[in-house]
Amino acid sequence: MTIKTSFFLYYVLILLILALAARSEAGGIAIYWRQNGNEGTLVDTCATGNYDFVHVTFLSTFGSGRNAMLNPADHCDPYTPDGCVNVSSDVKSCQFIGIKVMLSTGGGTGVSRGERRIIKELCVKIIRY
Repeated sequence: MTIKTSFFLYYVLILLILALAARSEAGGIAIYWRQNGNEGTLVDTCATGNYDFVHVTFLSTFGSGRNAMLNPADHCDPYTPDGCVNVSSDVKSCQFIGIKVMLSTGGGTGVSRGERRIIKELCVKIIRY
């Protein structure tokens, strides 16, 4: 009787572990895009099929009355009239094929406490833009 009970408990435990593993949503692969100008466009990066998430880096200028500005790393020139508007259509293309696109704020220096309090408001503006 003890052997049957032990076997049954191990069997149930193994089934439970397999069920949990099958239902888990393991994270996908992510990449930081915009680190250098040699990596291709955002659409190129998404089209590889290698990534589930793309972090667009960095929104380094924002808040305190300043216009939000990306650090383009040679992908576009934010100081020209068209700026980096092409990135907007690239984001939509990536999202259309199911890739989540996120925006990293702060850059290499991080985000100060003063900037943290405006990030929520900034995110709402970006989403509505």
